[in-house]
Amino acid sequence: MKLLFDQNLSHKLVARLADLFPDSSHVQFHGLAEKTDTEIWEFAKANDFCIVTQDADFAERSRLYGYPPKVLWLRCGNAPAKQVEALLRSGAEAIQELLDNSKLHCLELH
Repeated sequence: MKLLFDQNLSHKLVARLADLFPDSSHVQFHGLAEKTDTEIWEFAKANDFCIVTQDADFAERSRLYGYPPKVLWLRCGNAPAKQVEALLRSGAEAIQELLDNSKLHCLELH
C-alpha cells in the first residue's frame, strides 16, 4: 500500500520519503487539492493508498467506515516538512504494521 499525502502536508514529502514508501503521492498530483474529503477517500480506496493527514475528519471517517483506505493521522500540529519527515521516519515500523495488519484501520503518530 502506498501513502497519499493530504493537502495540509508538503508535496515534498513524497520525494523525501521515497526510500521508505515508494509509489506514494500527494493529492495535488491527482487534481484532488480542492476536492472534498469524500472524493479523496474514494480515490485512495480505488487506488490502494493510505491517507496521510493532519485532519481529524479522515480518522473519524475511518472509525465509521473502516478501511480501505487506511488512515495515518499525524498529530504534530502545523509542523515544517522536515519535522513531519522525521516523525514518519521514526514511525516507519508502526506505519508498516498499519499497512500490513488487516485488523488495523487508523494509526495516530505524535
